[in-house]
Amino acid sequence: MERNELGEGFIFTSYQADEKTPFEKLFDIFQELITFTSGDFDEAIDWLRQLDVEYELTTPEYTIDDFIQDLIKKGYIQERVGNDGKGGLAITSKTEQAIRQRALNQIFGKMRKGNSGSHKTEYSGSSDEKTGELRSYRFGDVPEKISMTESLKNAQINHGIGDFTLNEGDLVVEDSQFKTGMSTVLMIDISHSMILYGEDRITPAKKVAMALAELITTRYPKDTLDILVFGNDAWPISLKDLPYLQVGPFHTNTVAGLQLAMNILRRKRNANKQIFMITDGKPSCLQLRDGSYYKNPMGLDPYIVNKCYDMAAQARKLQIPITTFMIATDPYLQQFVRDFTKSNRGKAYYTGLKGLGEMIFEDYENNRKKRMR
Repeated sequence: MERNELGEGFIFTSYQADEKTPFEKLFDIFQELITFTSGDFDEAIDWLRQLDVEYELTTPEYTIDDFIQDLIKKGYIQERVGNDGKGGLAITSKTEQAIRQRALNQIFGKMRKGNSGSHKTEYSGSSDEKTGELRSYRFGDVPEKISMTESLKNAQINHGIGDFTLNEGDLVVEDSQFKTGMSTVLMIDISHSMILYGEDRITPAKKVAMALAELITTRYPKDTLDILVFGNDAWPISLKDLPYLQVGPFHTNTVAGLQLAMNILRRKRNANKQIFMITDGKPSCLQLRDGSYYKNPMGLDPYIVNKCYDMAAQARKLQIPITTFMIATDPYLQQFVRDFTKSNRGKAYYTGLKGLGEMIFEDYENNRKKRMR
């Protein structure tokens, strides 16, 4: 939009979005491929070359080799020596952070950062976060919270303007809310079923984890997020491990995952604690006291299932709600999740992969507004 030469009115021109550079266009695709290939640079580039042949992504002036050189110059990849002693190119921490930010934008949208990054409770009182609402002064309210403009207005209304009088009944304070932290453990199922039947379920799960991690570290830095994976066993993974996460030839030891999650949360000081569990299969494995494994992939094994219910009840006693995101539609598995959720008094979502991230974000945002009891 611009003024005409005479300064009268405006001339409206069509909006033209900024065009991406050849590097930016390829980098968008590269980030998706590097997530899909679990951080394997060579495989991602092979895919990119195939896509280039099919869709003509590059030009003679800017080739895939030029793109690789730019990745090196910009610090997105570097030479590394593998365990086998052979060198090669690999992604850097800069790429890992870019992937997390991209996942956040894809799943949660480009959200504006909050203030200090704490969670509100449902209780009002003396704190440093204002609600925008006014109330009468109460004994114990600090002077800094008094709204002088509203208090003086009350004094004039109540006592007139001839003789200025201001007493306690005239005082008004701007209300505020207590803030509390949230500690979350995200459990990701990496059993073999997460890639069975031609459906890639682990990549969307990784994206959700990366987006949630980026959300918490940028918008709610006072919160904590721990991530663990579970197959035959359960173990914690760090933020930088997420792009490289892969499914293994594992059964599903849900009990081990829940035990580790609760052990992690016991050490957290935040008042609010919760577990998010992403899984697509039935619990089919337990580790026995002698270190051996009891496995039964056929149906729902009563021994394994009852151990899961016991863990749900134990989390409930610790005031740790479990939200299960079940990527399966089998009626008997959904019934198991319903019974499991009832034991914990948590929540369950029966969902496909589409919309998984939005549901987790919404649940996280809703939980942060509550005080867990």
